[in-house]
Amino acid sequence: MFTEIICNKPGASGPSGLITFEQNISSICTSNGEIKSRAIVKYSAAPPPASYALLQEKTDLKLPPANWLRENPQLGSAGTTILGTSSKSKPFSSFGIAYDFIDCIGDDVDVVSDSENIKKLMKIPYSKSHVSMAVHRVGRTLLLDELDIQELFMRSSQTGDWTWLKEFYQRLIDQKWQRKKKSKEHWYQKAILSKFLYYSINGGGAAEPAPDNRDECEQENEKDEFSSSWPTTFTSTSSDVEESDALKQESVSADSSFALGQVTSVLKEQNLPTLFNEGENSQGLRNDFVRNIMWTFEDIHMLVGSNMPIFGGGRYPAVSLRLRDNNKPINILTGIDYWLDNLMCNVPELVMCFHVNGIVQKYEMIKTEDIPHLENSTFSTRVVKDIAQNVLSFLKSNCTKEGHTYWLFKASGSDIVKLYDLTTLCEEEEEKCQNPFTLPVAVLLYKVASNLMLTARQNRKHYGTVRTLLLNCVKLLDQERHPQIIASAHYMLSELFQLDEPPEDGGESLRAGGSEDSYSDEDREEEDLSEDSDDSGSYTNCPSPQDDSKAVAVIRSVGELSVPEKYKSTHLIRPSCAFPVSQDKEERCRHVLSYVLKGLKAVDGSIKKESDLPAADPNTPIPLKYEDRSATGACAAEKGISLLLERAGPLQADQKHPTRSGMIPGSWQHCMKMQLFLKASKAYYVLSDAATNLSKYGRALRYIKLSLQCYDAYCSVSGTLHPQVLQFHSQCLSLCGDIQLMLAQNTSNRAAYLEEYSYQTKEDQEILHSLHRESSCQAFNMATDLAMDPECQLFVSSKCYEAAYELLASDALKDHTSDQLAQVLKRLGNIRNEMGVYYMNQAAAMQTEKEVKKSVSVAEQEMWKKSFAFFEKGMKDFEAIEDSTNTALLLCNTGRLMRICAQAHCAFTADQSRAEFSPEEALYYNKAIDYYLRAMKSLACRESHPAVWDSVNWELSTTYFTLATLLQDYAPLSRKAQEQIEREVTEAMMKSLKYCDLQTESARQPLYQYRAATIHHRLASMYHSCFRNQVGDEHLRKQHRSLAELHYSKAVSLFLSLKDAPCELLRTLLEWVAFAEFTMASQSSSTAKVKSLTGALEIMTDTRYAFQLIHKELLEDEPDSSDSAEPPATSLTSGLNLQEVMKLTGIFEPSFSFLLLQLIKLMTTMKRKPSKKDEELLKTYKNVYSKLLRAEKSTPLISRVQLYMELLQQLAPQTGSDNTD
Repeated sequence: MFTEIICNKPGASGPSGLITFEQNISSICTSNGEIKSRAIVKYSAAPPPASYALLQEKTDLKLPPANWLRENPQLGSAGTTILGTSSKSKPFSSFGIAYDFIDCIGDDVDVVSDSENIKKLMKIPYSKSHVSMAVHRVGRTLLLDELDIQELFMRSSQTGDWTWLKEFYQRLIDQKWQRKKKSKEHWYQKAILSKFLYYSINGGGAAEPAPDNRDECEQENEKDEFSSSWPTTFTSTSSDVEESDALKQESVSADSSFALGQVTSVLKEQNLPTLFNEGENSQGLRNDFVRNIMWTFEDIHMLVGSNMPIFGGGRYPAVSLRLRDNNKPINILTGIDYWLDNLMCNVPELVMCFHVNGIVQKYEMIKTEDIPHLENSTFSTRVVKDIAQNVLSFLKSNCTKEGHTYWLFKASGSDIVKLYDLTTLCEEEEEKCQNPFTLPVAVLLYKVASNLMLTARQNRKHYGTVRTLLLNCVKLLDQERHPQIIASAHYMLSELFQLDEPPEDGGESLRAGGSEDSYSDEDREEEDLSEDSDDSGSYTNCPSPQDDSKAVAVIRSVGELSVPEKYKSTHLIRPSCAFPVSQDKEERCRHVLSYVLKGLKAVDGSIKKESDLPAADPNTPIPLKYEDRSATGACAAEKGISLLLERAGPLQADQKHPTRSGMIPGSWQHCMKMQLFLKASKAYYVLSDAATNLSKYGRALRYIKLSLQCYDAYCSVSGTLHPQVLQFHSQCLSLCGDIQLMLAQNTSNRAAYLEEYSYQTKEDQEILHSLHRESSCQAFNMATDLAMDPECQLFVSSKCYEAAYELLASDALKDHTSDQLAQVLKRLGNIRNEMGVYYMNQAAAMQTEKEVKKSVSVAEQEMWKKSFAFFEKGMKDFEAIEDSTNTALLLCNTGRLMRICAQAHCAFTADQSRAEFSPEEALYYNKAIDYYLRAMKSLACRESHPAVWDSVNWELSTTYFTLATLLQDYAPLSRKAQEQIEREVTEAMMKSLKYCDLQTESARQPLYQYRAATIHHRLASMYHSCFRNQVGDEHLRKQHRSLAELHYSKAVSLFLSLKDAPCELLRTLLEWVAFAEFTMASQSSSTAKVKSLTGALEIMTDTRYAFQLIHKELLEDEPDSSDSAEPPATSLTSGLNLQEVMKLTGIFEPSFSFLLLQLIKLMTTMKRKPSKKDEELLKTYKNVYSKLLRAEKSTPLISRVQLYMELLQQLAPQTGSDNTD
């Protein structure tokens, strides 16, 4: 049934390269059923089992063999003692095991202990002897250690410690109890057993008696073995460390050292602080067991240490040897002891050697499953299983507080088992730091948390567990004694909060907590005692007997432990280790900063060199200064910007001298402070970024200032800066540039920003004081001061971006940050665009503010130069990252700058009237056109970026239109011929018309339509003028006439499609009518004249639409209009210019009258007889003309417009008919 498989598993937890025994679940059959037991040897210092020597009959075991008490690998540590299996546990043995197998602690294992303690608990109902054990909880794991009260009190009498416990014990527990001294018979039996084991590994040779002086050696060893083993103090000195190193090297192979180094390197890679080197790794506690075994007994998982020697031989590859006096039967306690030892070590057979007075009689082979049925030693394995389950359930239900030391005690001969919380009792007695278990527990909590951190980065559900472990660790320790662990724990706590990403799935995976045996939360520990009870009511706090009043729980009778599931508690340690998840970034960062501050305080408190530092009051705020540089501008800022660029670069030399506060480079304080400074810097960066997103720019600047001050302190204590740190610093500088840019763009809220910037929390003040211990933190003041001058803010922003760019482009980062480099270049291009726009607007403002029109000032030219230089640099930045859209925008802005330059070169005469269009204006307008065309070329097509394309297209059309308009209105006739000017105007107008996008539906479409109509109107007016003034060249006159008519027609068509340009439509129609009248004047034939006049009247009839629009707007604004005939020359609320309307109606009425009169005269004097249709037309014309003449000149404008609409309506049906010849 029992088989052993020996294999090497270097990847197993614990030291690597260890001999591991594995076997499938083994079933022990009993009359009551089946017990399941499985044992996996995690670590063994012993070689593979060797065959035992079968001693000859009559061998005298009183004579020591020649090899007695010599170290032997077969016996392990038992080889240097007179014991075969140690009956005495060391006080911290479970911690030594836990330190070596940290992966198993907290979740996978229920109990960690010496096998002797496990056996003692399982024998409680059968034994009258006392039980005294210390119990500690880490997650769902319980650590059990023997608590030798007598040794504790002996130590107390010498040192004065634990006197309160001694008094408590004597008063409430057992005033008379004293530990019995071992009899001579006891030592005799132990010596016989030890000699028997050495004989059994003597290679089968005859017994060789040792010299007589071995008896003296035996006595000395007896004294050494059973002397006080309680440590006098729990601090590691250098000699202790060296001794620990030597012992560790003896028991652990070279491969084991490699494995420990591997764990350390992993911690370093994960940026987790490593507290202890290999010599200090166990704080003076070592795992001295020959083997460590993962033992699963039914559903209980135990990690046990065992020193039982195992031999080979017989039918099985492993057996255990036992020596029994033939005259004394095996009792039930011995039987349970043998059975449990074999189960724990997975040994299938027991070899019993019987002796009489030390003389070997015989051997007997017993299978492990037969041990419970031996004569006089019969016991139920089911009962033992029930005892184990009940004891574990009892302990788990009541030992609920992590970090507390519990005392499980049963007095000799008593049936009552009591559990005390020594930590709570210690606090009641006001004698803290007297518990020798405090530091081992704290270190174990720290180690488990460190181990979980490695997996927590991939599985964040462990974050709550890690947090609780670390908080409990910190609560146990005194900051003055253990600043390193406290500082490291707080740093790890800060690492739990992810600053660069939001919680996954709303934090549900974090809130899920741990298993049912989860960790108790620091804020809820007050409630634990009231809730820790069993549903069966078998053990509770029973205050009636005096000695139970301070017990956490009591088992009234050990006999109850044998009842199946008697203590199967349904109480679950509540999953209160939920990680504090918050969607609010500021809250997460504040958690981080609070832990960083606690860590910094621990480090600062451990640095002794404080006399060199000025005393600082942590309650006094360190002011965050701001300056108003509006008077000095950017020039003053340039003086301080060099510090920014110097600090931004990577440091080269390693630091060799102590820091400002006295830290030695390479010390734990030095390494920890660097990590804490960097973590604080990152937290403040995230706070600043969040404030920027909320448009709280004053707060954002304050946070980025603190972030850069933390970085400055980091640089002061760090010899070299890693690429990741430099990359993060470039992000800080970029964010600082963003904030300064936003402050420059939002000048209206300066008071609010100043108030936000000046505010400081007490936590921030304390962190600043810690920073000032290492650095003056002045390197980035120029970048983070709150200036009131937008120009200075823009300048500082650009310098921050430049510093970030230089950092990313440096040799240290050039191969790692291509994406980030592109982002910084985009920001750099943007700030240069902003600065270019700023100086361009300054130049435009100077131009507007000039009272007297004169030549361009030097200040304006300086603004143009600065603006142009920034636009050029910005374009290079965007071209470097192939950002065609932003390049086009900067080209467009440069084109606008050229137009401002052109406007500034506008010439005026002596009487301040506009002079001719100057060559300088033409030069700058043509430069503007060139930049707009380059922008169009950069975009290539509208689909690349429709909004930018439309903007550039509009600006280009506007520039051509402005150039043509100025050429037309202020023709440079002194320099150019009329014909040349007309050609240039026509060319510019047609190009402007080319870029008028009349087809695409957009917000600019009405503007394009209005501009196209205006262009056609202006061209028509120009050709009209040419036609009037042209003499001689009849062909050219006809061409001008046809072009004029064409453009008038197109202009009218476009104005008719608009509903908000009635005046423009009316003016164009009246000009077209005037053009028709002028054409008629040159005609001699009456028929031709009638035809021309009829065509002009048709054009005049189209004015009806314009008058309808005017009438509608007059009606809407009638309450505001005057009733007089002469309304004020102001615009109405609808935008209608009344003065313009009055002027146009003044032109319309005479022109209308003239057309009607001429038509009436010509049609009346015609020689041929008029047709009936002509007579009707004539009659209509006379009627309309008559009404027009009789109209009162003093009537209101709206009435006159109404009359015009009625008269034109009468003509409307007539004008479309055939005209007379």
